[in-house]
Amino acid sequence: MKKTLVSLSVGVFWGSMVSSAWGEDKKVHQDLLDTYKPEQVSEHVYVIHGPMGYPDKQNQGFMNNPGFIVTDKEVVVIDPGSSSAIGRAVLAHIRKISDKPINKVLTTHVHGDHWLGNQAFQEENPEVKFYAHPAMIEEAKNGAAEEWIGTMNSMTDNATEGTEAIIPTEALADGQTFELDGLTLKAHVIDGKAHTDTDVMFEVPEEKVLFTGDTINNKRIVRMDDGSFAGGVKAAEYALGLDVDKIVPGHGHTGSRNVLTYYRDYLGKVYNSVKAMREDMEAHEMKPKIEAQLADYKDWAGYNEELGKHISLSVLEAEQEDF
Repeated sequence: MKKTLVSLSVGVFWGSMVSSAWGEDKKVHQDLLDTYKPEQVSEHVYVIHGPMGYPDKQNQGFMNNPGFIVTDKEVVVIDPGSSSAIGRAVLAHIRKISDKPINKVLTTHVHGDHWLGNQAFQEENPEVKFYAHPAMIEEAKNGAAEEWIGTMNSMTDNATEGTEAIIPTEALADGQTFELDGLTLKAHVIDGKAHTDTDVMFEVPEEKVLFTGDTINNKRIVRMDDGSFAGGVKAAEYALGLDVDKIVPGHGHTGSRNVLTYYRDYLGKVYNSVKAMREDMEAHEMKPKIEAQLADYKDWAGYNEELGKHISLSVLEAEQEDF
């Protein structure tokens, strides 16, 4: 009980510190601050593992895995979340661990639940640089940013209201590296579509850590409306070719290389089954047969909501493959 009271006191203290630092009109995601703590997955890498659900009023849009790399000279942030309030809570967690400057914030793909937290880091440091896939930058400028602002507001009953879209300006190149005080951070820009056509994975080779974004997920089935099942399998195979053993997925807990294999196999089983059946069956007729191959995934978050859509999307992708 004493330990719990101390933890609550620390949370309240930091909440008041954050509110004071940003002013009363700057919202902070208090539950993220109090309940979701950074986990150290390697010597220099930390991840805040978010909840598995869809954005809603209760989670206030927090449902991804913000990560950060701490060195003696700087901190680098990856995917700071879906609102300014979430970004401020992530920043407050970082400041409990390090007071070093944050000069770089990196985005894995265009979906706003991963990058609309950028605002908090610009508030702290107006000179911070935001990096992303070149196609992500263009899509965000051409309407995706405002669309995601609206989507998050709608899904959370305006809990994310006040968030401004701070669109990345620094276009990443495949193989681009950042030297971080004895560590290397390497960008793997995915060629073509995987989860989207804007995907980047980030590797810390010295610690064998890979941030995959939503290209790979763990115990979470995500929407594929903007993606490719064949491309997702290809991206997973690429990741399996890297010398990494700690996988930070877009959603779900950090795990071993098995995380890559399981998610690759889900995408492959859905897509290859559809290709084999589509000449003789409609999408709804395929579903029971495909489900029989997916027993290992039935308890994954999002399975019931997404599988039917995934089958229909796979049918469309297979048809396009014929042309």
